[in-house]
Amino acid sequence: MISGRDFAARLAQHGYDFFTGVPCSLIEDLLAVLEGGRQPYVAAVREDSAIGIAAGAWLGSRRPVVLMQNSGLGTSLNALASLSLMYGFPALLLVTWRGFGGKDAPEHILIGEISPRLLELLGIPHRVLAADSLQRDLSWARAEMESRMQPVALLVPPGIVETGCVHPSGEAPAAPAAEPIAARADGAARLPAPTMSRLAALGIALKTIGDDPVVHANGYICRESFSVADRPQSFYMIGSMGLAPAIALGLALARPDRRAVVFDGDGNLLMNLGNLAMIGGRRTRNLLHLVFDNEVYGSTGNQASPSREVRLDRLAAGAGYRTAVAVAEPGELETALRSVRGADGPHFVLIKVTREEAEAPRIPYSPTVLRDRFRAAVSGGG
Repeated sequence: MISGRDFAARLAQHGYDFFTGVPCSLIEDLLAVLEGGRQPYVAAVREDSAIGIAAGAWLGSRRPVVLMQNSGLGTSLNALASLSLMYGFPALLLVTWRGFGGKDAPEHILIGEISPRLLELLGIPHRVLAADSLQRDLSWARAEMESRMQPVALLVPPGIVETGCVHPSGEAPAAPAAEPIAARADGAARLPAPTMSRLAALGIALKTIGDDPVVHANGYICRESFSVADRPQSFYMIGSMGLAPAIALGLALARPDRRAVVFDGDGNLLMNLGNLAMIGGRRTRNLLHLVFDNEVYGSTGNQASPSREVRLDRLAAGAGYRTAVAVAEPGELETALRSVRGADGPHFVLIKVTREEAEAPRIPYSPTVLRDRFRAAVSGGG
């Protein structure tokens, strides 16, 4: 069997320097070592969020590992297909193989049977890890993911990694100390009706943030932002709805010297609210989260979004963002963005906008061009 400490050391030897995922008991000792290690380990709320975090880390010039149970492959299918594989984001997927050989609790049997076929359908190269093949398999994985520019997977059956040991320090890792929230949403249940379009709000935001890298949620936010000012520091999401904050979190942790900005939408955020807890819970100081909220799903015909009844800024405040404010006027937006400039975050600004949509072109760049120019801009700018 492989000890968690030895596994982590071998990963480090092969240059893996960023870790995220959802826990599984089959690798609990490895997770304990990673939690207490020098390199970032982000406990993700869902496996697709972990895929997004890893993409952001790679954009920040890290070599990421995503740890998940094989049930998480089902959760991650869209993120893997429309983010990792479409853009070409290398990552090592360590996938524990519950249901291996048809022996496990009932809920694991079917997913255990089809796990290799899921990876084959996705076109993700994979191997089954054995205790005596760790070195060879890690060498293979790094070579494959970097030559193919895509994820590769190691399936980890039961009994390969030691379990049941205590945390290396003898205790569970300490949670970060709670910090006071400097600004919360006001007490009104609803804000005044917005007076600015999303296009106008995007123009104010782009002017204020300078050369900060921005991860855009997919949909009209990308297209309207592109029409205002295309910039290499803008990463435009084509698919993977709901993952923009996770990508920005990975980038912020990989590049603590840069501020990462998210241009999000109400529908995108509501699809994966757990991202708020990951960002706020880690007190991600160099992250600014802007949500352009028009209270509808604009790309599909203006169906009502739950944000018309729920104050998203209050959710962010409760999740631990250092500041969380809501604005509905251009002047309020300018003031809010100026007030957080240079201040430790994470910061959340809910921007209520009208349902007006501008005529804006589709993004003319291929996914790989978007990926490469953004990574170069982030690396070259700091």
